[in-house]
Amino acid sequence: MIGIIGALDIEIERLVSQMEHPTRRVVSGVPYVHGSLLGREAVVARAGIGKVNAAVCAQTMALYYEPGLIINSGVSGALAPALNVGDVVVGTDVVQHDVDTSALGDPPGFVSTVNQLAFPLDQAASKSILAAAPPLGIRAVAGRIASGDQFVASSARKAEIVRLFAAATCEMEAGAIAQVCHLNNIPCAVIRSISDGGNEEAAMSYEEFLPLAAKNSANLVLAYIRSLDNL
Repeated sequence: MIGIIGALDIEIERLVSQMEHPTRRVVSGVPYVHGSLLGREAVVARAGIGKVNAAVCAQTMALYYEPGLIINSGVSGALAPALNVGDVVVGTDVVQHDVDTSALGDPPGFVSTVNQLAFPLDQAASKSILAAAPPLGIRAVAGRIASGDQFVASSARKAEIVRLFAAATCEMEAGAIAQVCHLNNIPCAVIRSISDGGNEEAAMSYEEFLPLAAKNSANLVLAYIRSLDNL
């Protein structure tokens, strides 16, 4: 089974609309839709914004549905200068840019208890997702995802995240989802379509380009699922 998590309704509505024989349940305020997506058993959830919501969603999905792969799909802000609105970053790994115990001697982003800075993402799934992008006319690149409970809308903050983590894009859920997948030994992939530049114009750009970015991310999820028949 494939698990798919988005933060917002707009990020998952296209996926849910194509689900056959759907059954719905709500756990801890999070809605889950289970059924057949392009002939594959799947569960799609709308987690809500932020790492706590994402972690609750991912852990519940792991316990209730036992997916063999969890995909986090949605939108994000560009950190790499070569990225444009509508481009997609397929994660190589995820860091949590807002975690900081450096006063205790840890590097920025180091997650205690699991004692990791970066959470690797599934290479096989990520490679297949990248390969599914060109036929859709979507520009997709591999890159590091920086995750934190902050909508980045500052050139200074953007530059600091790039300096510390060399990340391609920033968003608010993938770090928690990747950590939950790590704890449950579930492969994880992250697809993030650019909605804004992570700078002072980010809020305006986000509102304008959210629909396009969400559409590209969802379409790439669907293209990846279709490609599984050829693997």
